[in-house]
Amino acid sequence: MLFVELIVKGLVYGCMYAMMAVGLTLVYGLLRILHIAHAGVFALGAYMAVTVTNATGSLALGFLVAAVVSAVAGTVIYRLAYQPILHHQAFVPMVVSIGLFIVMQEAFRMIFGAYGIAFDNNPWYVANISLGGINLTYVEIAMVITSVTLLVGFGLFAGLTRAGIGWRATVSDPQMATSFGVDAVRVRYINFLFGSALAGIAGGLVGLLNNYVEPTMGGAVSYKALAIIVLGGLGSVRGTLVASLVLGVVEAFGAIYLADIFDRDAIGFLFLIIVLMVRPQGLLGRSSG
Repeated sequence: MLFVELIVKGLVYGCMYAMMAVGLTLVYGLLRILHIAHAGVFALGAYMAVTVTNATGSLALGFLVAAVVSAVAGTVIYRLAYQPILHHQAFVPMVVSIGLFIVMQEAFRMIFGAYGIAFDNNPWYVANISLGGINLTYVEIAMVITSVTLLVGFGLFAGLTRAGIGWRATVSDPQMATSFGVDAVRVRYINFLFGSALAGIAGGLVGLLNNYVEPTMGGAVSYKALAIIVLGGLGSVRGTLVASLVLGVVEAFGAIYLADIFDRDAIGFLFLIIVLMVRPQGLLGRSSG
């Protein structure tokens, strides 16, 4: 029973990692930029969720505002920070992104305080339900349902709509897509809108799960998201989803069986190192040979 419970708990955290990492993968696949500031958008979503929920008493409104503000913030980051420097070498946008993430962390500290904020009257934090002998909180169930719904919705958008097909074509072959009339700039904005909204919702869910939101909460998640997109094969959305779930399960088991040696974060990076030693191209990446 412990084995099954660890798998379930791991998949729950894997769903959260997926919502965070998909945005990074989308940006890398389209622009070949490691979007570190995405972690700042994650924390921004958490702050929007907790402040609006505490002010209005409406959790739904809090998450709606978190998604909208995060989506807008992501597009602003692209327009003001990335678009003017896309012609530079790849390390330039990455350095800008790291600096922006640090600025966002300090801004959160100045605006919201250094000690974090909790959700007022948060029954979701303690309420739980037993499914087949496995206890899950309402937040964990909501995290799985939300991530599956949003990611399936994105899959349908990418496969069935004109804008989604244009996005896929732009990722695969930007020059060819442009020659067929696909608006590359519009595709980039859609990319940042969707990926940033996902990160903001994930941030709010993590804040609700821990009943705590603080300025540096995006730090550890950003490192794990980077590890995930490497594990999945850089630019592969399917690989990112698989790697997210696998990492969540590995961390769940490691937190029990390796707790005396490594903490949870170290376990994830140890797994990354081992996988890359065996498969340098990632779990679903194509071998260069």
